[in-house]
Amino acid sequence: MIPNPGKLATHSSHLIAIVGPTGAGKSALAIRLAQDLRPVFPGEIVNCDSLQLYRGFDIGTAKTPVWQQAGIAHHMIDVLDPGEITSAGEYARTAREIIAAISARGHLPIIVGGTGFYLKALLDGLPHLPERDESIRARLAQREARRPGSLHRLLRRLDPQAAARMHARDVQKLTRALEIRMLTRAPAPATDHAKALAGYTISKLGLNPDRRALYELLDARVVEMFRSGLLDEVRNLLDSGCTGREKPFESLGYKQALAHLRGEMTLSDAIAATQIETRQYAKRQWTWFRRDKQIHWLDGFGNSVETQNSAIEIVRRVLN
Repeated sequence: MIPNPGKLATHSSHLIAIVGPTGAGKSALAIRLAQDLRPVFPGEIVNCDSLQLYRGFDIGTAKTPVWQQAGIAHHMIDVLDPGEITSAGEYARTAREIIAAISARGHLPIIVGGTGFYLKALLDGLPHLPERDESIRARLAQREARRPGSLHRLLRRLDPQAAARMHARDVQKLTRALEIRMLTRAPAPATDHAKALAGYTISKLGLNPDRRALYELLDARVVEMFRSGLLDEVRNLLDSGCTGREKPFESLGYKQALAHLRGEMTLSDAIAATQIETRQYAKRQWTWFRRDKQIHWLDGFGNSVETQNSAIEIVRRVLN
């Protein structure tokens, strides 16, 4: 479970969210913003990447090393062991408490990450849902393993509207939707039952780099991940007691590295597969965030001085 940082308080304050596809430079922009604002309104960064919550998964998740954090406080990083499982709702509850504590210090919370559903849970809230049921999940996992695609077909029969919103290969979301349906014997409650984060003026900045340039960067980043120790990182995780069945091993890069170490893929195939899936993931992130009309889009990468200056100007106008 994500640790509880303390009692939740309510503060009328500002909050910045920086979103966009993987590799766009969200962390670099957040650090620059926090540095620029530090003399009068110090910023603290709250991670909104579901994989950066896990200890030991560093290279493949592109965590910002401590020496690159420029002394800016970072939260919600390395808070879970590999075998732990969390949810968007649990993330949102803890992140809201951290945000309230940041505001109570007179500082500016800067939410950074590309996990759109976690950000939605944090800012818009989620309706009350039943807790996870591991026995149901185990049965669903066995069903999908025997007949790939069967979870989507089952959900399509039980809840066609929910199935239409999900990809047939998104086993995690399909499992949760079916779990809710089986526990409540009803579809998931409507989002209008959710409780949004209150007391904050929220500004959302989205990074929109050139697509071809981003894909080239992502391809190169994957190669560098494998060259700079991803395989050793996975070996160390396995040596420390991980089985490879933990949730983070389902993510981009890690599942391919694991397959290579087990002799199931060549290194070149593992790299190529990671590159393809990373580009596909970036495209899905763009699609998700494009639906949010409140996002102010910035063309360019977050490490670009021009993009950073544009973001700083926007934030200063909001804060003044």
